[in-house]
Amino acid sequence: MNTLSKIEKIIKKLVKLIEGLLAIFLLLMVLNVSFDVMMRYFFHNSSVAMQELEWHFFALILLFGIAVSLQEEAHVRVDFLFEHLSERVKAVINILGTLFFLIPFALLITAGSFTFVYDAWVIGEISENPGGLPYRWLIKGMIPLAFLFLLVSAIGYILRHIRKFQEAGK
Repeated sequence: MNTLSKIEKIIKKLVKLIEGLLAIFLLLMVLNVSFDVMMRYFFHNSSVAMQELEWHFFALILLFGIAVSLQEEAHVRVDFLFEHLSERVKAVINILGTLFFLIPFALLITAGSFTFVYDAWVIGEISENPGGLPYRWLIKGMIPLAFLFLLVSAIGYILRHIRKFQEAGK
């Protein structure tokens, strides 16, 4: 097994680990929403913190799910055109698309979000709602982290398609 295959395998394991964590977050979000709905409709009581926690879970699932969906080939693509191409052409399109579109976009979001997170941390941003969650910078900090994870996933995606390109040429 060569070095690129080892790196691809490590990235794949990391993505699977994050995928498992996202499944747990999804379960926690469902339980949180269910609890909040029961409290609101049966006991006429609601918690702002619980409601904010719902969108925190949702944000984590969405942000980190992007990288997972890339590895699972579940991202948006024009498949009705793509499916008629050879494996080598598909691999080249995936490699070039990732290099010229996905990676620059992820780098732009990552670089741009550090100031956003830093500013929230410096001012000690909290929820503007009474009873809301403190440490707003913490959830905002997931933006650069998720896009860094997307970059790692994109590298694994490129490595996989380099391998597929090589295998299709044999």
